[in-house]
Amino acid sequence: MFLNITMEILVVGNTSNLEELKQKFGQKHTYHFVEPGSSIADLLSSVDVVFDFAPDRKFIKASYLNFGNPVFLNTSLITLRELADEADVTQHDSFFGFCGLPTFVNRSVLEVCMIAKNNDSRLKEICLQLETDFVCVEDHVGLVTPRVICMIINEAYYTLEEGTATRHDIDLAMKLGTNYPYGPFEWATRIGLQQVIALLDAVYNHTHDDRYTVCTLLRSEPGD
Repeated sequence: MFLNITMEILVVGNTSNLEELKQKFGQKHTYHFVEPGSSIADLLSSVDVVFDFAPDRKFIKASYLNFGNPVFLNTSLITLRELADEADVTQHDSFFGFCGLPTFVNRSVLEVCMIAKNNDSRLKEICLQLETDFVCVEDHVGLVTPRVICMIINEAYYTLEEGTATRHDIDLAMKLGTNYPYGPFEWATRIGLQQVIALLDAVYNHTHDDRYTVCTLLRSEPGD
């Protein structure tokens, strides 16, 4: 059962990030918005939770170390542990990782990771206040769902490159066969091609698994 609480939410990112969070958590909360690198010192005293879509180690160290309330950091391209270590974070119980790529926030379940393994109760409390179900996954680059979806997009490009089927037919087959909300090419457009490539490159550099080698056709597509 969720708690009927109004939250003060700080969003560090772009306007699209702000809109997706509003769609996810609803209009009853108060949202504060700043672009990456902006000063937030005056805001932190009044906010309950931060969602930082463009975390920077210097910004984390300067802004969040004495904050105390939960901070969700976009860990699509880097692990939460690496980000915390780069920022010299020693107390980990306020920090959680999430995927900030488009379409991965406004889902029924918030996929997150954490460093402090005894931090389940704090994560559960903030998600109750935000009225969202959540799943906690291991702290790996790309988390779980984003990694899988981007790998499927990559495989779709390989399939297209081989001439097996058209974009339309691949999208249609995936939607009908797997009940996905979008086909892989539709999903790539929604996420952003360069962001898909960046995630695949990050996972490959972390794992050296050839499954994440970016298809030449995908890499040569016009930019977002």
